[in-house]
Amino acid sequence: MKNVLITGANKGIGFETARQLAQLGYYVFLGSRDEKRGNDAVNKLKASGLSNVELVKIDISDITSVMQAKAIMESKIEALDVLINNAAMTGGQPQNISATDVELYKKVFDTNYFGSIRTTQQFFSLLQKSTQPHIINVSSEVGSLTLHTGPGRNPNWDLYNAYGSSKTALNSFTVMLANELRNTKFRVNSVTPGYTATDLNQHQGFKTVEEGTKPIVKLVTEEGVATGKFFKDGGEVPW
Repeated sequence: MKNVLITGANKGIGFETARQLAQLGYYVFLGSRDEKRGNDAVNKLKASGLSNVELVKIDISDITSVMQAKAIMESKIEALDVLINNAAMTGGQPQNISATDVELYKKVFDTNYFGSIRTTQQFFSLLQKSTQPHIINVSSEVGSLTLHTGPGRNPNWDLYNAYGSSKTALNSFTVMLANELRNTKFRVNSVTPGYTATDLNQHQGFKTVEEGTKPIVKLVTEEGVATGKFFKDGGEVPW
């Protein structure tokens, strides 16, 4: 049974990913910053008949919390097969880049970008023990510079400039880490759920969480997938 850690998995895309992967036979460590909400999520999955899931308390913006989570998991498993860096925050809107306080940018980046890096670095040794380690960074089309400069750009994206910038940075992390680990057993990819109705957008997205989770689960379950790519449901996203 392969082991998966999903950060920010007590709700939304993370929770649905945990549910679907547990149904497929993966052992899922459900990462949650809030212990009570995390336990509630785990109990909900167990009530539906899924016993192969457990809580890992982890706040990816806090290095001590990440290190504690790693120590706990090292005492439970020999290897981590998949790390899904899903935890994120939008930071509230609007985020017009000409006026939004830099402190908001710092806060958003500390979770969405630096949080994913510190989590990956801490769990790297456990991932190395897997025969097919895979790091998946949950990104967004709002992080695509190509789409930002294309003719079909959504003007509403101006409201998410702090969030979008952090996802652009996360995509750069994906590319650079994939390049560093080229010719190794590691795969590193970004994936976007699409505009999915979750707490991040006040449930305004047009996709359900089941639909948004589809490309993430596909990345986990498909073997031999490329590395250093940005995927969506149905194909690739330009950087």
